[in-house]
Amino acid sequence: MALNLFNRRSDQEEMSFVDHLEALRWHLVRSAFAVIIVAIFIFIKMDWIFDKIIRGPIRNDFVSYQGLCHLGQRLGFGDALCLQSVKGLELMTTQFGSQFITSINIAIVGGFIVAFPYVFWELWRFIKPALSPKELKSSRGAIWWVSFFFMLGVAFGYFLLAPFTFSFLYNYTIGTAGGVVTKPTLDDYIENLIDIIVGSGVAFQLPLISYVLTSIGLITPNFLRTYRKYAYVAILFIAAIITPSPDWMSQTIVALPLILLYELSIIISKRVTKRQDKRDKEEWS
Repeated sequence: MALNLFNRRSDQEEMSFVDHLEALRWHLVRSAFAVIIVAIFIFIKMDWIFDKIIRGPIRNDFVSYQGLCHLGQRLGFGDALCLQSVKGLELMTTQFGSQFITSINIAIVGGFIVAFPYVFWELWRFIKPALSPKELKSSRGAIWWVSFFFMLGVAFGYFLLAPFTFSFLYNYTIGTAGGVVTKPTLDDYIENLIDIIVGSGVAFQLPLISYVLTSIGLITPNFLRTYRKYAYVAILFIAAIITPSPDWMSQTIVALPLILLYELSIIISKRVTKRQDKRDKEEWS
């Protein structure tokens, strides 16, 4: 496919390597412009966004804290899903420019997340001319599905994984005599929050990766079933990387959806294989 990207251009004149680079440059420029536009808006509204969105997972009135506790009680789990309070948590900085730099980081990352569908659309416009009609038919709806799973992962990381992670880390203590107080820095909190949100968004692309790899013949449903146990180990390892906290609860919360996504990947791979087999039989008949 990489070679096709530079050797095939449907219904157009063949483009040179430099022409392809020029086309790619403009796709990247437009993507960066979209991210910057959203980032400027976020920066202008930074006070509200920081108070209501960024600090959400460490606010006692955050919807996830109340929702999970209520859900656990309705399911008969008692207070098992009620997260410990993060009351009194204050973020600190140790450098003069820390808050300004953090605002810029929030704006840029937020701009990328919000503009992700457009960014992927620009990337797709660059790749699309290199695809054959058969490949285009197989990739129909790619922009929507990639954006959907990315946003689903972002929502999972923000509303579920982040509250569990910060609640555990903030309330974890060493020793019984006290004397140790957790005072996280602003940079540390933002870094962990971004890792959780973006990491979850990328991890939720697993079914789409399975679809693409099956379509180009690199994997099969039998391959995914055969290496299922190794995949589960890899998922647990990925969950440990995504979650900054070492507690089993947070890692389990990440691992279970990824395991479900892996099983979904097997189903998708099976359907793609059946469709390809059916298409091959029609071509030979």
